[in-house]
Amino acid sequence: MWQSVGAVDIELHELDLRYAALRRRDARRERGLVASLAESGQQVPVVVVRGATGPFVLVDGYKRVRALERLHRDTVAAVVWELSELEALLLVRVLRNGAGDTALEQGWLLWELCERFRLTLGELARRFDKSESWVSRRLALVRELPEAVQELVRSGALVAHAAMKHLVPLARANLAHCLALAPALAAHGLTSRQVGTLCAAFVAGTEESRTLILTAPHVVLRAEAESKRPKEKSDAERLLSDVAAVAAIARRARRLVSAEPGRVATWWPRGELGRAMAAAESDTAAFFTLVRKEMSDVGREQTNSDLGAS
Repeated sequence: MWQSVGAVDIELHELDLRYAALRRRDARRERGLVASLAESGQQVPVVVVRGATGPFVLVDGYKRVRALERLHRDTVAAVVWELSELEALLLVRVLRNGAGDTALEQGWLLWELCERFRLTLGELARRFDKSESWVSRRLALVRELPEAVQELVRSGALVAHAAMKHLVPLARANLAHCLALAPALAAHGLTSRQVGTLCAAFVAGTEESRTLILTAPHVVLRAEAESKRPKEKSDAERLLSDVAAVAAIARRARRLVSAEPGRVATWWPRGELGRAMAAAESDTAAFFTLVRKEMSDVGREQTNSDLGAS
């Protein structure tokens, strides 16, 4: 049996915000909440428990508190639960029923319970009514994804699903690549699918194409989208068409530069064209090398076959 005290006003400076990192932020929703509080005032109290050293520990209502701080309010209406922190955190999750929580957010809560309250995998599984494997997989997300990338998810700059599906595997394979790529992706407000496309291109690319992804990801996304338009051609026809397209694009670009001599350097910010050209040159060189090797290997096989038949 647990009890709660009716809503009371608490000074914001009396709150211990130790669990602020357990949920991601949504800037759009928080702006809407600020507008609502400014117009109608606080309608739903936050939930706190009594801290062992004095301040109240906030267990639910972090968005409301941030909104009140933005409005320069001094107090917040709160309900005080007569529970321990552990019991309050678990009860909040039950009442929320995991609504909208991502696996990464679940991992943050599990990690907090594991680290702060020393709960074992078995105890966590029992309290969450899940298997130990379910708990272990979510804890692995937190352990394997760099803290700098997790912070981008918390701030809302990176989509949580994209971080779990694409950046966790990248961190496992190459931590340095993950740390370099994540901030570049976060700066552009990309969807989970776009993040997946760029992660795949980054892993498969040359140094030059990786530089282009880091500096101009939308250029790469447009090129990828163009390359994936459905065409009713065989693989051989598509290859021949792509090679012809490369030549045609090069000719068109050459005509454009020739028509405006001395103007190219004024069309883009310094370095952008150079990076794009370096990536294009590297990728085409890698392609030509691969095709020539394939043709050379086929030629050797045919020569050997002819010698064997003679």
